[in-house]
Amino acid sequence: MSDNNIDMNTVWQQDKDHYIHPWTDFSTFKESGSMVLADSDNVHVKDGDGNSYLDGIGGLWCVNIGYAREEMAQAIADQVRQIPYYSCFGHHTTVPAAQLAAKLAELAPGNLNHVFYGCGGSVANDTAVRMIHFYFNQLGKKTKKKIISRIDGYHGSTYMAMSITGVKFDHIGFDIEEQLVHHISCPNPYRRPDEQSLEAFCDEKVQELEDKILELGPDNVAAFFAEPILGAGGVIVPPEGYHQKTLAVCRKYGVLYVSDEVVTAFGRLGHMFASEDEFGIVPDIITCAKGLTSGYLPLGATIISEDMYEVISKPQADGALFTHGFTYSGHPVSCAAGVKNIEIMERENLCGHVKDMGAYFEEQVKSLIDLPIVGDVRGRKFMMCIENVANKETKELINPDAKVGNRIADHCQKRGLIVRPLAHMNVLSPPLTLSKENVDFLVATLRESIEATMADLQNEGFLTAEAAA
Repeated sequence: MSDNNIDMNTVWQQDKDHYIHPWTDFSTFKESGSMVLADSDNVHVKDGDGNSYLDGIGGLWCVNIGYAREEMAQAIADQVRQIPYYSCFGHHTTVPAAQLAAKLAELAPGNLNHVFYGCGGSVANDTAVRMIHFYFNQLGKKTKKKIISRIDGYHGSTYMAMSITGVKFDHIGFDIEEQLVHHISCPNPYRRPDEQSLEAFCDEKVQELEDKILELGPDNVAAFFAEPILGAGGVIVPPEGYHQKTLAVCRKYGVLYVSDEVVTAFGRLGHMFASEDEFGIVPDIITCAKGLTSGYLPLGATIISEDMYEVISKPQADGALFTHGFTYSGHPVSCAAGVKNIEIMERENLCGHVKDMGAYFEEQVKSLIDLPIVGDVRGRKFMMCIENVANKETKELINPDAKVGNRIADHCQKRGLIVRPLAHMNVLSPPLTLSKENVDFLVATLRESIEATMADLQNEGFLTAEAAA
């Protein structure tokens, strides 16, 4: 529970004066500041004024088991009392770090049996790059360095991970690594030509990957990074068979396949890992974070195959070490949270709940397609996106100055619901514990908010009466 003795106005001012937020919009932040979140329970959060909101984005794709779980708090507290920290450099470990690594190896597909810890998804992907380069160096293939990823793919915000990220908006004003990282097109079925079949579209995107490998030279390409469903790029679900075909291309040219499951792992699609169970592939590496601890503490993991481990674990020379790691790699309190989080998910069969309630959620969100500005509703289970357009036939976007995604999010917030705006889109990634009543409230509120936004847009000349009809 929140501390009633805290002056929320003071907190608001302290935050505005001193805290640089991720993805800050400085055009509004310097005046309006931040909404202060002060309390939570299951699927709801409360602001400093006591207003309650259903959290439609699960913190940031991550509060999978819901907020304020007492047994999670207890597990964290117990570990703090036992041993709050010890370095895992060299040959030291802690009980939770070892236990969680074994559990992840059990849950991961194929022979992905070895785990390296970091503090989040960005670091997990940075680690993957360093391991991949080290792996090929060990094999004597020192030119295999280049990374391929996709436009609208998101892989993190460290320098390397953001370079791999293909969301162009995120690169404005920032430098990225352009020698090592190369992008191919986004496999977005909604934006394919009207006359093109899904099968032809899929084959075109797979061929683009092969062409890029050949253009760069197979001896120079190290890895392909791919989210099973592209998250922050707009919840893009590639066409059926895409992942299996791109994996086959990677195998053909000795390119490692990295499945970025920072969002999709730990139940969001109804599986602990989505790569094999949802999309039928066993990659060489899986990166994960977010739902690993349900956001209770920072933790990420890079899970590699037995084949990779065999290579990187051979000493390079007498006295040589595997010189990669972080102060907080395998942090015992974070790992204890991960162990408890997975225990809760398995005991409560949250993956089963997602398969059932997530199917209902998906169906209900898709019912919004009848609204005049809703051009596409896509995603799976508890990972959904609504794309708003000015014209459903042409898929023309609404004037960016209208900030339609933000308007919808603002209307939702006034009605007790938090959704995430992404330009002309709105993303939904709620806690996995949603009930039917929660789903009904969320979808009804979203409908009202889109309708209110359409009225605003029409009044301000961003939308014609015909388009809003």
